[in-house]
Amino acid sequence: MQFKVGDLAELFEGEVLRTTDNNSVVIKIGGKQHTLQLLKSGTNEFEFLLDNSFHHAKILQLSTAEVKMMIDGQLLVVKKHSKLTEVLENASVIGVGGGDRNLTSQIPGRVVNIVAKPGTEVKKGDVIVVLESMKMQVAVKAHKDGNLKEIKVKQGASVARNDVLAVIE
Repeated sequence: MQFKVGDLAELFEGEVLRTTDNNSVVIKIGGKQHTLQLLKSGTNEFEFLLDNSFHHAKILQLSTAEVKMMIDGQLLVVKKHSKLTEVLENASVIGVGGGDRNLTSQIPGRVVNIVAKPGTEVKKGDVIVVLESMKMQVAVKAHKDGNLKEIKVKQGASVARNDVLAVIE
């Protein structure tokens, strides 16, 4: 996969080599191997160690083609690749810092109905939001039992795949 840092014209090559059982990923950037360990994961922010150096990242824009994020105040644009999508999906469900609280969209689409209200108890399988994609309506259902803490989208809004739609505690 390729990525670009800030205003630099140079594109960097990187790849995910393997994941480990302690929330770590072994990556290769510019031919050099690094270990990345996820410490805390939230809705659009996460903290990680890269070769034992602490970093804070915030996802600014997540589209089907690229991810724009701010890492320690520096803009980073990553062209998406199937392995990156897999890593981002795994990061949102590993449970560090409550990442498993997020209900995400599995498809891009438009929000046509918000069925559940914040503050209500929901059961796994309850419909939370209805999306429309390619003239089809798709119900996005709760992935676990809990309290619907927050709805992160508004009716009529467009969402990308993996966007956070709601938070369930």
